[in-house]
Amino acid sequence: MSVLFTFPGQGAQKPGMLHALPDHPETARTLAEATQALGRDVLALDGADALRSTVAVQLSLLVAGVAMARVLAAHGAAPRMVAGLSIGAWPAAVVAGVLDFADAARLVELRARLMEDAYPSGYGMTAIGGLTRQQLAPLLAQVDRPDMPVYLANLNAPRQLVIAGRDAALDAVADLALARGAHRADRLAVPVPSHCPLLDEQARALARAAAQVASRRPRITYISSSAARALFDGERIVADLAANMARPVLWADTLRHAWERGARVALEMPSGSVLTRLAQDADFGAGGALCADGNRLDTLVQVARDGQ
Repeated sequence: MSVLFTFPGQGAQKPGMLHALPDHPETARTLAEATQALGRDVLALDGADALRSTVAVQLSLLVAGVAMARVLAAHGAAPRMVAGLSIGAWPAAVVAGVLDFADAARLVELRARLMEDAYPSGYGMTAIGGLTRQQLAPLLAQVDRPDMPVYLANLNAPRQLVIAGRDAALDAVADLALARGAHRADRLAVPVPSHCPLLDEQARALARAAAQVASRRPRITYISSSAARALFDGERIVADLAANMARPVLWADTLRHAWERGARVALEMPSGSVLTRLAQDADFGAGGALCADGNRLDTLVQVARDGQ
């Protein structure tokens, strides 16, 4: 068996998430490295007011994911594979050894600023539950137009999809989806239209900056959630990271690919439990998927060790 570490995307953030990390030397090291790289105290990022900013959210998820993975590795519970949803791909790449953590912190800060500056308000993402991609597609086509853009963004499960676009377009598609049998249509805590062509220009700007950073071949299997397959070249992975803000997330296919490569245990790094529920609904059965939030460190270590 193999252990897969999963790293959540924007929307999974919680106030106090960095302060809730294990009291451990690896946590302290990670916080100190991030503070030095960014030139400011990262522990100021996880307050309720601070987390209204896309920059604070994405940096908090990066730091929390790297810190928790390092703590587990220090206890002999390192992963064989990693995969991250959206911003979660960045801590996954750090844990895989593709990027230095300091470089990742600076690039994630740039990523978030590009997204936030482009769409300070009026846009976002909505989760649609209960419809397939084929059922949702004509509803998107019915609403989408130049002044009301809306796109399919995340394919999290066969009947759990996420759309991105302008507020009015999201509301219109949500109403249509509920009328066609969807059982939920919930706005996410993501104030930017991620994973669609609305961020093409910002992805190109990030790619130019990312191309200047040193990268390495991953030490463990790195699975891209944009391609839903393992990538083994450092430069290819960095290019994929830079582009992922403008590409759909293929999370259901990513989990399937991890399973096909031998993963039988999925541990979700902080914060939240969305990826754990998705893994439980996929091939990872009872006991095969667990989140760091709400579970003791010794429990996580034991599950990871049993899965190795």
